[in-house]
Formats: sequence, structure tokens, C-alpha cells
Amino acid sequence: MRRLDDSPLLPNHIPPWSAGVIYQIIVPSYCDSDGDGMGDLPGVVSRLDYLQWLGVSGIWLSPIHPSPMLDMGYDVADYRDVNPRFGTLADFDRLIREAHRRDLRVLLDFVPNHTSDEHPWFQQSKSSRTNAKRDWYIWRDAAPGGGPPNNWTQQYEISDWQWDARTQQYYMHSFTPEQPDLNYQNREVREAMWDVLRFWLDRGVDGFRVDAMVHLFKDPLFRDNPPAEDSSVDRWPAWNMLPAFTQDCGGLQDVIREMCEVVRQYPGRMLLGENHLPAERLNAYYRSGMTHPANAQLLDLQWDALKLRRTVDRFEGFLTDQDWPNWYLGTHDNDRVATHLGAERARVAAMMLLTLRGTAIVYYGEEIGMHNVDVPPDKAVDVLARRLPGRGVGRDKQRTPMQWNATANAGFTTGEPWLPLAPDFAETNVDRQRDDPHSMLSLYRRLLKLRAENEAIRVGRYLPDVIDSRAFVFVRHGESAKALVALNFTDRAITVEPKATTGTVLLSTQLDRENERFDGVLRLRGQEGVVAAIP
Repeated sequence: MRRLDDSPLLPNHIPPWSAGVIYQIIVPSYCDSDGDGMGDLPGVVSRLDYLQWLGVSGIWLSPIHPSPMLDMGYDVADYRDVNPRFGTLADFDRLIREAHRRDLRVLLDFVPNHTSDEHPWFQQSKSSRTNAKRDWYIWRDAAPGGGPPNNWTQQYEISDWQWDARTQQYYMHSFTPEQPDLNYQNREVREAMWDVLRFWLDRGVDGFRVDAMVHLFKDPLFRDNPPAEDSSVDRWPAWNMLPAFTQDCGGLQDVIREMCEVVRQYPGRMLLGENHLPAERLNAYYRSGMTHPANAQLLDLQWDALKLRRTVDRFEGFLTDQDWPNWYLGTHDNDRVATHLGAERARVAAMMLLTLRGTAIVYYGEEIGMHNVDVPPDKAVDVLARRLPGRGVGRDKQRTPMQWNATANAGFTTGEPWLPLAPDFAETNVDRQRDDPHSMLSLYRRLLKLRAENEAIRVGRYLPDVIDSRAFVFVRHGESAKALVALNFTDRAITVEPKATTGTVLLSTQLDRENERFDGVLRLRGQEGVVAAIP
């Protein structure tokens, strides 16, 4: 572990823009330009001025490729084109030009682990055992006596193996049977996928978010996964076993290194790799060249100042001087922050996210405090909701349309929205909050502006400050400035005594204390966060 007070401000291989704030966009839910009820690329282009005004440095687009849309595009049928529902390659090229003109970078969601079963590669692979692309996917004979080859099981409560009656073998799928896994032990598969990366990099893409990265390499011996120590009949079957031979297993880092080497040939690009691993396991991905192995330590955040401080300190302690952290509070797979924490705590969480050292990833709509939306079963789109009805596991609730204004359909579409809108969109929307100096949107914009202008907040070292069970207090130490961040995790007013004896408030989550001085003791109202300049 390195000392927390001894690191360069920004490692040389990290593109400066990628140290900023990445804004995740679910394309079908962001803005609809043609009235079909589903967002599209021209709709995203129409909102680039807003994103520039907000102050983000880049956008991450959900999958945009041709797809049956069983799993919101994470079932790709053609990696080198755009889903006609979202636009055309010409629309994509225009998005790149217009984003770059506004100094915004663009990341695509790269889905390398699996394809749609409608992809031509799989159609060829399943046509016969002797087809040239048979080994592009993972096929196995039945176990002795019949049945799946081993005990591998996934989140849909079914085996990872699907029987193909035509060729009398099983194929593997880490997700749904309609999403067969590619075989990364096959050199042709790797080269084909690296060519996909080059195709989009050559079109000007600034990087990728790599979906399901830890699944890419499976045990070549196909051994059974061992049982989890805390297995229970009340849990999903997949959670009752350790994914020792299906996730983050031997051989994976060779694949990751190859992927990173392809992207490294295009200077100034980044890779954000999805995983849900313990902090200590991320080290291997940094060493393999991944610029931003996604750090899930704050997902399902427990509102406890000491636990949070330990989480951040521990994660920072695992990094070397050449590693750059990243943080996020929510994504398309997790409850919205305002639902998980509540409105007041969501403001404090936003300040924490945007002042911790590292790249911050913000999910669309969090900047206006959007919350989960109850989606009736007959309106469900998400595959989890449809395959496991009544279990409360659907993700449509956090993927509903962006709320732009109080007009019909929240300004998202002139047609019928593909998912229901939040019933409070007339009160919770961009236009209404844009003119309110104390709104959540104003807080986000002020935080992003502070981050851009204050070197300590943008790239300064992270130093834990006074230990307090009620508040998370830390310092960001830059070359030309220092900033104190104090976050009250309680509902009552408290005082903290930071190591810095004096300072000037730069920003409060309540947006009403700018330039206030403190001397020795810093006062915090209930559920209030403060950033202060300190000597």
C-alpha cells in the first residue's frame, strides 16, 4: 500500500478529461427526436448544450447497436452499426463532431462477453458442429447421464447452459439464453472484437465502458463452482456459489491486457471496466492497463460516516502512485440515489461523490433528484422483470425517461414514452430547477464548476482528517490550494474541529454559506455538507 499523503496529482497516462465527470446516458430514455417514444442519437445531440452548461467532461452512452432489445441493447446483433431506432452511423458521426466541438468526450458501452443469439456469428456457430464459427462460442457435451455440463448458474435462476437440440450440445450464457457467451480462448474471437474497438476508435470515440468485464474468461477445465459459505435456500441459486471458475478467473488478465493495448494505440482514450469486485482485486486490472477499473465500493451505500471513511481510506490505500480512482453512486442496474438515500442525503452524497479524488460517474437524472418509478407489470420492459415477475428485481424503475420540463411527457417525447414517466415530473424537471438557485440541479452545477476551477478538488491528493462518528471529514491537497470537505451524516446540527484551524466556505449543500469564515470549529446543519478553502 502507498502512503495516502504521497502521490502525484494525476498519473501521466490518465487523459486529463477522463479525470473529470462522466455522465451516463440511457439513450432510449434521454430525448426522443422523432416522436416514436424512444430516445435516440439526434435527441442526445439536441441536449449537448445542456450537458456543456452542466459542466460534465464526457458522456457514456448505453449500447447503440442493432439488437432485439431483449436486455436494453446488451444483446448485440451487429457491433459495427447503429440500431435504426436510435439513428444511423451518420447520426453517430454528427454526435461525435458536435460533442467534441463543445469539448465533451464520448464513451460507448462495449459488450464483449456475449452477443445476441440473432448475431450472424451465433447463427453460423449453431448451424453445425463443423461450422468455422462453432468454436467462437462455448459448446459442451451433456454431463454423463445427461443434463448440463456443470453447476454454473446465473441470476435468472437457471443453468448457464442451454441445450441445442439440432447439434445435441449445450452452449453457455452468463445471462439469458438469448445472450450466448463468446469464447475468448479462441484467437479469432479476440481479434474480431479488437477490430470492433478499432472501428469505433477510428470514428472518433474517446473510450469505452466495458460491460461484464469479469465474465470474459472461464475455467478451461469447466470445474464446478464451489458453494458459498453463507448459502441459503432464500437466496438466488447463483448467490449460493462462489463464481471461482466463471468470473475474474485465471487467463482473464491476458484478455484485458490485449484489449488495453488496442486502446493504448489511440492516445487520450480511456477504458472504464465494469466489475463488482473487492477493492484489492482491482489492482490486477490496473496492472493490466485498464485506466479506470470501475469501483463499485459506494453502490448500496450505507449512511454511516465511519464505515464510509474506512471504505474510502481502504480503497485509496490499495492504489499505487500510477492508479487513478473512480467513484459512482448509481447506474442503470441500481436504485436511484434519491430513492436509496432520500432527498437530503442525496445532496450530501452528491457533494461527496464530486469531491472525492478520482473520476466521478453520474447517472442521468441524478442531477435533478429523479427517483425510482413504479412500473406496472404490463408496462415492464426489463428482462429481469419479465422473467422473474413479482420478485421486485426489475430495473425499469431507474431507467425511466429524463424529465426536461413540465410539458406533456416531460419534454422527452411527443409520442407515447417507452417507459412510464415519474408522476412528479411537473415539479422535478430541468427547466424548473434551472431557475432555482437552491435546487439539486444548481447544487450539481456549482459542484461541477468548483471541481473544474479548484485544483485541489479536481486532482489533489486525498487525506483523511479528523475522525468523527457523525461526519466524514477529509482534505484535498493540491499543489496550489487545499480544500476541506465536511459531510454531516446526522439529522441534527453538529460542530467538527478539523485539523485546519481556519477556513472559508466555498460551497454548502444548502447553497447559502459562500465566503463564510470558520475559526477552529466548523458548524454543520443536519444533513449538510461543506467545502472550504483552508491554508
